Amino acid sequence: MITKEWVLAALRPVADPRFEQSLVEMQWIRDVMVKENRISLTVVTADLSDDMKSRLDNEIKARLTQAGAVELHVRYREASDSEREKVGLPPANGANDNEVGPGGGSLKGHGVGLEKLPLMDPASGVTFIAVASGKGGVGKSTITANLAVALARQGKRVGLIDADIYGFSIPDMMGIEEAPQVEDGVIMPVERFGVKVMSMGFFVRENNPVIWRGPMLGRMLRQFLADVNWGELDFLLLDLPPGTGDVALDVHQMLPQTKEIIVTTPHATAAFVAARAGAMALQTDHELLGVVENMAYYECSSCGERDYIFGRGGGARLAETLHTELLAQVPLGAPDNHLSEPDFSPSVYKADTKTAAIFAETAAHIIEKCKKD
Repeated sequence: MITKEWVLAALRPVADPRFEQSLVEMQWIRDVMVKENRISLTVVTADLSDDMKSRLDNEIKARLTQAGAVELHVRYREASDSEREKVGLPPANGANDNEVGPGGGSLKGHGVGLEKLPLMDPASGVTFIAVASGKGGVGKSTITANLAVALARQGKRVGLIDADIYGFSIPDMMGIEEAPQVEDGVIMPVERFGVKVMSMGFFVRENNPVIWRGPMLGRMLRQFLADVNWGELDFLLLDLPPGTGDVALDVHQMLPQTKEIIVTTPHATAAFVAARAGAMALQTDHELLGVVENMAYYECSSCGERDYIFGRGGGARLAETLHTELLAQVPLGAPDNHLSEPDFSPSVYKADTKTAAIFAETAAHIIEKCKKD
């Protein structure tokens, strides 16, 4: 039977072509997933050239195929400077000074190490919370936005990074129409409902797609941390892309102290896929705060009866699998907001609604959990 340990043992002789060190011993073979005879994994490498990738690809596939693997899926990403440092390699040359983001801004950043930022100092008291899901379409961004607002309504200083760089949606969900300003070379986040927000959506014109490779995503996330004037915060939430891709890995490397919330629906398949995101958090020593089950039921506005449209129990089973708790069950619905209202937003629930009360209770519980750490 093929297992993760078997895969790592088979690949132990595979060395990074430039530095001649075992990728397994460098811990540069990541995200190994095995299902029957199908294997998927990520290879971290110091050189993403086509020639190097081809050489690694041929050796990896040859070794695993010879040992009995039927179907292989190998992804590649460039090693970060911190990953290079851990194995004694020199840092990369860094971003090209001429690279620009979709809005024309430089991606070079200030060159400040993240560990030197006041935001990253443990004495700052900032709690980082990443909101993740195994797949798209489960309402992860809706949960993130409403949880951020709920924390702010309880008097907390809250920041929110829309780290779903391909599928950014937070500005639209929160009804944000203005763009961030730059003061003295530093980006000022846009504040809405008491939450300071930063998103790729502010820099993309007319909803154009973001067509970037993995390393550029990490640089943008780094810029959101280093070049934004967040001020003093109690909580900084990160709305991660679904799955366990490059941005999620960058968050795990840049912010090792991050806590995580996993979002799922009650459907068994959604919960099964979400377990991968939870497993990634556990494997990288991130604390799981719990699971939020979205679209848990539909409540009739007339009679109050509940219909469990997507089934029942997925969130509870996921929480049990990950040895954490079910934080909340949020009903299927949409805020009753109107364009004529000054505080209009498509996705943020008003404070006096039943759903907002669920988020308020969840936020209070999270505040208490974080106090105990």
